[in-house]
Amino acid sequence: MESPLEPSRNHGTQPLDAVMLEHCLGNHDLVAASAEPMTHKAVVRARKGRQLTAHMQRRMAAALNKAVALQGKTVEREWQVSDLFTYPEPRKPRPSRQQESNGTIPSTPNEQSTSLQ
Repeated sequence: MESPLEPSRNHGTQPLDAVMLEHCLGNHDLVAASAEPMTHKAVVRARKGRQLTAHMQRRMAAALNKAVALQGKTVEREWQVSDLFTYPEPRKPRPSRQQESNGTIPSTPNEQSTSLQ
């Protein structure tokens, strides 16, 4: 159940779905065209609007562009994540100031390299 403080992870049918239908592409076409691992289930989730990670959104865009190119079609410009999804790319949460001040999370690259030794 969704709490009022947490935003919904379901965003409804995405523009990706319309683009795929317009170009007669199925879920398998994206999976087959993807250079990185991608499942049919991930494509279904993307089309239906289940929130994806930023990395998976970029994979979907790359696979769609490649799948359309494999059909021999040319487009004016490649699709970007913002063209295919109505919700913004998720951001990684920033550490709190308290975590940074008590040393649990290094705040600069130099501190990261010295904390690993």
